Amino acid sequence: MTRDIDLTDRVAVVTGGGDGIGGATSSSLAAAGATVVIADIDEALATARVGDITTTGGRAQMHVVDVRDADAVDRFAAAVLAEHGAVDILVNNVGHYLRSTPFLQSDAAHWDALHATNFSHVLTCSRAFLPAMVAAGRGAIVNVSSVEGLRGYPPDPVYGAYKAAVAHFTRCLALEVAPYGVRVNAIAPDVTQTTQVDYEAMVPEDLRDRWPLWVPLGRVGQPDDNSDVVLFLVSDLSRFITGQVLPTDGGTVLAGGWFRTTKGRWTNRPRNP
Repeated sequence: MTRDIDLTDRVAVVTGGGDGIGGATSSSLAAAGATVVIADIDEALATARVGDITTTGGRAQMHVVDVRDADAVDRFAAAVLAEHGAVDILVNNVGHYLRSTPFLQSDAAHWDALHATNFSHVLTCSRAFLPAMVAAGRGAIVNVSSVEGLRGYPPDPVYGAYKAAVAHFTRCLALEVAPYGVRVNAIAPDVTQTTQVDYEAMVPEDLRDRWPLWVPLGRVGQPDDNSDVVLFLVSDLSRFITGQVLPTDGGTVLAGGWFRTTKGRWTNRPRNP
């Protein structure tokens, strides 16, 4: 077997595939030969990503979809399956911390928003595309969790809980569908530069030399540090791997966590060496 990753003739759906980790994943899958279907709420980002892919010889299309809307997901899945017949790869990438809110300051509206943005769409999208994978006897799903689902996350315990739910749903679903030839894995990112978590804006210039103190591998992560792992997990190189949650975090989940400041706030980037 060749060690090159060749996804020719495979169809991949990437939610939130216009930008950030999702955008890098869309580009990586297309570069490996897949036909990529981008589902994104932001038409401009999705259109730009499709343009980037197609101008370099890749195959991609986009649908404007709010994956928090279960009916919209069903319509989207029906359209994709009608056109392509089956989907080989599903990347459930959508997620966001919204605004970090301590539990005692949170309310049901915040909980519901976090649930819709971080967990319920993983269920609805998986349910929409899995039957065709099972019928075909093959498929790969990758969910995007977070290191905050693997360790305590004091800035917003509800967000951490939903990311943990994504990780454990990955393990449980992997066991259910393994007999049908479908694999389910996840990545758990941290310290990755994206539009949603903009470390370029968050970290002052005079502190950027401290990344080697904060991250064991010594730098802030980039979207393709994550998308390359997704590419591996959906490829035949990982054909004997299922139910795993791989931290794409530069080692942060192993080395430490969150620390209380003298002002009573939380930080994962201590200022003193």
